[in-house]
Order: sequence, then C-alpha cells, then structure tokens
Amino acid sequence: MPRILIVEDEDIIRSAVRKLLLHAGYEVEDVGSVEEAEQEHDPDQFDLIISDLRLPGAAGTELIGRAPNTPVLIMTSYASLRSAVDSMKMGAVEYIAKPFDHDEMLAAVESILARTMSSAPERQGDTPATSESGDPASIMYGHCEPMQRVFTLIRKVAPTETTVLVQGESGTGKELIARALHLLSPRATKPLISVNCAAIPESLIESELFGHEKGAFTGAVSARTGLIEAADGGSLFLDEIGELPAEAQARLLRVLQESEIRKVGSTQSRKVNVRMIAATHRNLKAMTRTGGFREDLYYRLNVMQIRIPPLRDRQSDILGLARRFLTAQGDKVGKPNLNLSPEAMRVLERHRWPGNVRELENAIERASILCDGDIITPSLLDLDGEGGDEYIPETLVEGNNEPLRSRDVDNASDLSLEDYFQHFVLENQDRMSETELAQKLGISRKSLWERRQRLGIPRKKTSGN
Repeated sequence: MPRILIVEDEDIIRSAVRKLLLHAGYEVEDVGSVEEAEQEHDPDQFDLIISDLRLPGAAGTELIGRAPNTPVLIMTSYASLRSAVDSMKMGAVEYIAKPFDHDEMLAAVESILARTMSSAPERQGDTPATSESGDPASIMYGHCEPMQRVFTLIRKVAPTETTVLVQGESGTGKELIARALHLLSPRATKPLISVNCAAIPESLIESELFGHEKGAFTGAVSARTGLIEAADGGSLFLDEIGELPAEAQARLLRVLQESEIRKVGSTQSRKVNVRMIAATHRNLKAMTRTGGFREDLYYRLNVMQIRIPPLRDRQSDILGLARRFLTAQGDKVGKPNLNLSPEAMRVLERHRWPGNVRELENAIERASILCDGDIITPSLLDLDGEGGDEYIPETLVEGNNEPLRSRDVDNASDLSLEDYFQHFVLENQDRMSETELAQKLGISRKSLWERRQRLGIPRKKTSGN
C-alpha cells in the first residue's frame, strides 16, 4: 500500500486531503510543516509527499532536496501559474492549484504513483489504487455508451504524438480528458502543465506562456521561464483556448509549426518538445469565420477531436456520479452514511444539468453540508424544480441568435448570492463589458470568469469576437 505524507499548515485542508486519500486506499500521515515532517518521520521513506508551497518556516519546495528519492506534489493558491513553473524547475513532480476538487487530486496522485512505481518493480502490486491508473476509466466516471466511446478514443490517440482538441460544454471534465491523454502517453513521466487561458489577464498571457527576458516590459525585473518551456518533454493543456488573444494565437501557431518558442523581449528562439492538448466550450470553426480565431491555428489544433457529451446525454451515469460525489462529500464533512432519497434520485434524473458534472457535484456538496440526518431530500438539492431550468445551447448564446433567458425574479431580496450573481450578469452583460460587470459586483475579472464557469453562464460575445 503506497504511503503518502501530507504537509499542510491549514487544519481543514489537511484533514480533507487525509480523509480523501484514506478513503481511496492509501496509507497517510500528515504534519503541519517541513520541520515537523523531519522530526516525526523520514520523508524519504514515503511513496509521495503532498505539500503546500507556503508553510510556516521552510517552504514546501525544501522537501524536494530533503527527500530526493520521493516525488513531491506541490499545492499552491498563491500566483499558481508562476509558482508552478518555479516549483517544477526546482524538481517538483507536479503541482495542483487550490481550490481543487477530489477527482483532480486523486487523478494527480494516481498519475504520479503510476509513473514512479513503474520504475520501481519491487513496489508494484501494492494496491489496486494504482493498478488501473493507466486507464481513462480510473480518472473519469462513465459507464454510458457515449463515455465508453470517449474512453476508446483516448486509448487510441494517447500513445501518439497527435495534437488533440477537446470540445465540450463547461463543466463536462475537459481537464480530466487531458490528464488521461497524458497518463497513457509515452510522456507520462514528464510534466503535464495545465493553463486556463481565460483566467490570465490579456496583458500577461504571452509572458506566462512563452516567458520573458529581463527588462522586456515594465515590471520584468528578471528573466522568467514560460509555461510552454516548463512543459518541455511533456504535455501542455491549454483550457479555454478560444479566449486566447490574437497575438498569442500567432505565437502558438509557430510552436505547433516549428516546435520553437521565443521569449518576450528576446531575439533568439529555442526548440521545445511539447505535446499539445487544447480544450474549449466554444465553436472555434464559427469563430474563424468572424475573425475571432485564426483558421490556420484551428486546423493545426483540430488534428484529432474528442467531444465530451453533456450530462443530459449521459442519463445512465447521473446517479452513479451522484453517489460517487456523495461518498466523497460525506467523508469530507464527517457524514459517512449519507444516502439519496428515492424522490431526490428522481429529481437528479429529471434535471437538465446546464452546468453539467460540475453543477451535479456542487448540488451534492451543498446538500451534504445542509443535511441534518442521513437522507438527502429534493429540497436540499435546490435544483429549481424537478425539471430544472430550460436548457439553452451555448452556441445560441455565442451566435447571438437568441438571448439567454434568465429565470423571472420579482424580489431581489429573496435571492441567494448565487441567484443574485446570475440574475445581475444575465440582465447586464449585453450592455456592460466583463471589466464593468466585475467592478459592479465588487470582484476581479478572474473571479467573474470562475463564477460563470461554476454556474454555467457563458460569456456573450460581440460580433467582433
């Protein structure tokens, strides 16, 4: 059985990760600092160390040198993209950004252990937790026929060097597809770098992806390695590729055509060996017709396409996913005996799930927290009636063929915070920019985007996009 050491100073996070890993069948120890890790254990005797980056005393990356034979997974919530590059350069085997969901953490752990144990035969066979980690079904749940077709396609394309475009609505699990493609590829022992193109300010995207030289722009006080270079030898996952600005699109095209990058402010190019995986919920083909996305880049990315079905087309998977989330959430909140009532199961099966798997997970998390007993009832799921809101395809929103309909709201004082956010955005996005919406709501543009993703509210694009 693999032994994992958690080094995290926040009690709630440490406890949640511990319970998650114990439930998955791992042997787990946890401490609050690097110093405690060395005082109470021999860190180099574990199969994996999961450490926060910022800890009291020594930083989590110190464990990379102090336990040279043990892979270190770094958790970070501080400037995660820059911290990720720095951690990987110091020798971290992978990073994960807070907040993370359970599937994301388990997928990362299984991927790392599969790689390290494949180079240590005497450790193989210790636990079934990693025996299936080379199969997409060990990372994603899906017994329905559409998902089985997705898994078959992953198994076929993963061992190749082919560029993959993953398409699917928000909340369907596109990053898990990228993890499966990487894990099944010959690059599995190298890093998988994930980048959310929509979450990085437009003014910084080129510097983050390609790096920059000292003095390349105001604030560039030192040279920095970009995320593409950090993925050299491994895989690069570009999520929400449709949000990439035009100049960055041109630079990315050169990476795909010539396998080389040039840092911002540099005159020299550098060869890189990166397998590209891109994902989007938008219609890139339609965007090429309006000038919102380069046609040549589209065809470079769209060599092999994997389409993830929305949850409404995975009817037989809904209850299985719900039970999986319920088990995880029950362990997390100290309610291991939670179950769904028959009425709650019917509500789940009838709901249209515009937010897909992410919406289902959020509903189960909310119900688990609010439940006073052991039975989840329909009212705890809070899904706006048995049928849910009428589903409106995102392509209609993007093409401006039909306005997105919001639920009628008679009295704003009766709204929850999420209801108010959704109502305000839907009512004002036609006349306000993303910056103005964020300012009115008192949040950052990144927070606005993240809440849109969580609630399944796509951005309405102008005709120029």
